[in-house]
Amino acid sequence: MAIKDSTRIEHIIEAATEAISFLGDKSLEDLYTDRKLALALMKEIEIVGEAASKLSKRLKAINPHIPWTQIVEMRNRLIHVYFDIDFEAIWNTIKYDLPPLLEEMKKVNAEN
Repeated sequence: MAIKDSTRIEHIIEAATEAISFLGDKSLEDLYTDRKLALALMKEIEIVGEAASKLSKRLKAINPHIPWTQIVEMRNRLIHVYFDIDFEAIWNTIKYDLPPLLEEMKKVNAEN
């Protein structure tokens, strides 16, 4: 049975919310010294990217302002280049990219 877009959107909302919460007021340096934090954040970004990759073409087409390709590419990078992770990119993604994405996903969720 196929998973609905609404379920995938909920997955994105939950993972983004958790990533933002986990990061809290942590610094970039904390990612280098706290392995559990880094792994938890990477996993949440992976979930966001995986869920985004499974959304329908229709949903993506009616929301072209959301950077779907970059979201999925970030997931792919984390999955396939797991020993060469750019912690600054992870920190920036969660600090600056996920909050507006989370707000957009909430809007998309309300519309579906």
